[in-house]
Amino acid sequence: MSRGPLFAPDYRPQFSGHETFPLKYGWLKKAVDAVLENESISNNRTIFLGDDAIGKFGVGKNMVTSIRFWAEAADMISSADADGHISVTPLGNALFGNGGWDPFMESPTTAWIAHWNLAGRPMRTTWYWAFGHLPFVNFDRDLLLRSVLAAAKEAPGWMRISEPTVKRDVDCLVRSYCPKYKSSKSSHEDDLESPLVELGLIRPTGKKDGFRMVRGAKPTLGAGAFVFALIDFWDRYAGGAALRNTLSFEAIAHEPGSPGRVFLLEESDLVDRLSELEDATNGALQWSETAGLKQVIRRRAIDQVEALTILGHDYDTDIVRRVA
Repeated sequence: MSRGPLFAPDYRPQFSGHETFPLKYGWLKKAVDAVLENESISNNRTIFLGDDAIGKFGVGKNMVTSIRFWAEAADMISSADADGHISVTPLGNALFGNGGWDPFMESPTTAWIAHWNLAGRPMRTTWYWAFGHLPFVNFDRDLLLRSVLAAAKEAPGWMRISEPTVKRDVDCLVRSYCPKYKSSKSSHEDDLESPLVELGLIRPTGKKDGFRMVRGAKPTLGAGAFVFALIDFWDRYAGGAALRNTLSFEAIAHEPGSPGRVFLLEESDLVDRLSELEDATNGALQWSETAGLKQVIRRRAIDQVEALTILGHDYDTDIVRRVA
């Protein structure tokens, strides 16, 4: 039996919602702005559903649905509560709110954080599987599809899934990360690649429908984004065990949904980053290799406000504001 959240008895997979559109530049900001402008309305989810949504967002109805999906999946806005109310998350506000750090998604840190929230959390099944479980460096769409379908047969809690739905999800993932070939028939909107492409995590191999997961150093991945992801993974991996104050190198490097796997880091690159934790977290986290045991020690808890402050250090210090 495979391990990880996808194989928990109560896990329910998700393969749709994006309407086959990859994340586009500007979409997260549009969603955050729309929710902030209508935050006082109890049932403000109608901003994505009403007849005027097409005009408000300047895209087709399916794209409006996709904008909401990506903003929620990237943890920039919340899902609607029982009253139909959607809120901007602290992360969404820090990045795209009034005086936000990166309103135009100019910093690669924003793309890294979006990638983490998509691939490091189990809500997006294909993303989590591809970056947390897929045992192949080189793959094609069909291989990834068959791998997900095989997992579905093994997972105890998965409901019956549709192969065409998973196939569309696989295609959306590839288009989200891999630069595409331009054609004379493509529109301007089609030519705007996903901001996830700039991360260079998936590259074409030159073979027909062939792709490669690119492992190795990630120079655009800042210390703040790495720490933010590590804290998020630790809390989830500990299963709510707030007093679990050590995390093994093995888990950080190889567990499904870990920073090592999601960011495609080699072990040597990971050790280099972990050795800088004490400075990056003001002593809250410390890397230890005592007696051959490699682990991170948590000297004190890091709450959401501090995690966002640490993340903010990856942006221009002139625009980093206090998060509360």
